Amino acid sequence: MAVSSTFSGAKLERLLINSRSSPSASSLRACSLSHQQMKAFSKPNRGRKALAQRTGGVRCEVAQSDAINEGEKMDPSKASALSALEQLKTSAADRYTKERSSIVVIGLSVHTAPVEMREKLAIPEAEWPRAIAELCGLNHIEEAAVLSTCNRMEIYVVALSQHRGVKEVTEWMSKTSGIPVSEICEHRFLLYNKDATQHIFEVSAGLDSLVLGEGQILAQVKQVVKVGQGVVGFGRNISGLFKHAITVGKRVRTETNIAAGAVSVSSAAVELALMKLPESSHATARMLVIGAGKMGKLVIKHLVAKGCTKMVVVNRSEEKVAAIHEEMQGVEIIYRPLTDMLACSAEADVVFTSTASETPLFLKDHVKDLPPVSSEVGGLRLFVDISVPRNVGSCVSDVEGARLYNVDDLKEVVAANKEDRLRKAMEAQAIIAEESKQFEAWRDSLETVPTIKKLRAYAERIRVAELEKCLSKMGEDIPKKTRRAVDDLSRGIVNKLLHGPMQHLRCDGSDDRTLSETLENMHALNRMFGLESDISLFEQKIRAKVEQSQKIVGFTDELLGKVDRRTGNMNMYWLDVHLGCLKYLAVLLGLQFVKDLDSGGWESYYQGQQWKLNSGLY
Repeated sequence: MAVSSTFSGAKLERLLINSRSSPSASSLRACSLSHQQMKAFSKPNRGRKALAQRTGGVRCEVAQSDAINEGEKMDPSKASALSALEQLKTSAADRYTKERSSIVVIGLSVHTAPVEMREKLAIPEAEWPRAIAELCGLNHIEEAAVLSTCNRMEIYVVALSQHRGVKEVTEWMSKTSGIPVSEICEHRFLLYNKDATQHIFEVSAGLDSLVLGEGQILAQVKQVVKVGQGVVGFGRNISGLFKHAITVGKRVRTETNIAAGAVSVSSAAVELALMKLPESSHATARMLVIGAGKMGKLVIKHLVAKGCTKMVVVNRSEEKVAAIHEEMQGVEIIYRPLTDMLACSAEADVVFTSTASETPLFLKDHVKDLPPVSSEVGGLRLFVDISVPRNVGSCVSDVEGARLYNVDDLKEVVAANKEDRLRKAMEAQAIIAEESKQFEAWRDSLETVPTIKKLRAYAERIRVAELEKCLSKMGEDIPKKTRRAVDDLSRGIVNKLLHGPMQHLRCDGSDDRTLSETLENMHALNRMFGLESDISLFEQKIRAKVEQSQKIVGFTDELLGKVDRRTGNMNMYWLDVHLGCLKYLAVLLGLQFVKDLDSGGWESYYQGQQWKLNSGLY
């Protein structure tokens, strides 16, 4: 595949400028190339290379054996080539600066993937900070967050490139879960920018839940923010998105009353169990709840609400069970340690499991030897597993006298009262649409933040310099009160002068100014004051990635030495240019691309006369 001109020009030079500190001189070798010039990689060229460093960047020049004096007329063909090169440098569309980074959600939910897959992808809450750090270590990911519940596994990222960001995150998910990429792609869903924003708002409002309007998901979204605080990678965009989602979730529940009469996963589990039991046995069925966490506590509450007055609760520690017992007066709650789990199961008609165990608590061998249950409760022992990863292995369903239900089986319960929930969902969607516009306006306003900061810094430098001149002329014996008054005067003048430009850089939905108008104002200020916010923003993005990729740069330096020895009479100018571009691509694509070009593959690589990448870049 041919290298896009996007990788040419000022961006390549800027990246290599940032790498000047590298001890190897070869790390500075690069050039901006047009498609026509790329064809010349394999062609002989008698010229030699001269690397000229300028204050504005690094420039590659071809010096012919006969030096060209400054006053001599340049060959028209050479002038044309240089002109095309300069145009390419100045006009190349930089996807990382001209286009805003994208908010992307890569997810699998109860609507798209079976529980067998979701449990492998599930990430415990304690592992969320580590997952965020690993995701932000990927080449095209700036920010990240993980939302992992019993019904969904969703990763939210801010990506420098949509395609590559999705590719890297999907590969990361495959690596951490052991599920092939092709299988993940079959069940995942992808949403970008406004669609991603609307999705998390719907999730927080309970519209995307298996049980419409259930309240537990809002608490889980809040937990994402709580865990993310202080974690590098849970940045401004993702943090703002989730905080706004919490606001949306609260507003939808307040204004639409969507939670009224709605069931949670725990209450649906209780409803399902009662649906499967004979109605005459509801009051006498022996209930066992394994796990006294949030889900387990809700199961207990809903059992009590349905008239259950006695149950056994198995948990690692007694404290949580005692607290629940104290809260629910008049109900007999018997605590048993985890070691008594099988013995308690033998005496139960219905077993609810809701623990954080990553391995099954019940398998076929555990269940097959349990005594049969009474015919009064249907002759079947029910296992209702609402955990992800699952606490009860699917093999238990093969045991005669046992029936297994998991979170995917709750759809039978939530099918009731569908019409009323849909009406409330329509009202909620109107709120979500309004809040989505507000969030997009807030995110649009971030575009001008670098310009605002630079303009203020620029004005402050001038203010301080002029203030020092003024105070020096006034002498050293100026009273502090006078000095403070002069300082306040200078600040007031600057603030009043900046008020107008700052107002025209606002795009937060508080006025009728459009984003395009605001960006035009921003670019005008950049030109007038030389702020160059775009270049600065790009430098920040690339510098961060370069710092993460120092080992790649060192590896390509080592390869350069090998190629120098192997290529003998090959034109070194094009070779150095080629490797400079390779070094840049290696930083963007990761170490694997460079590894693929082993020493035995270099000669055939150059003889191909084409730039072929096996990295899946395009």
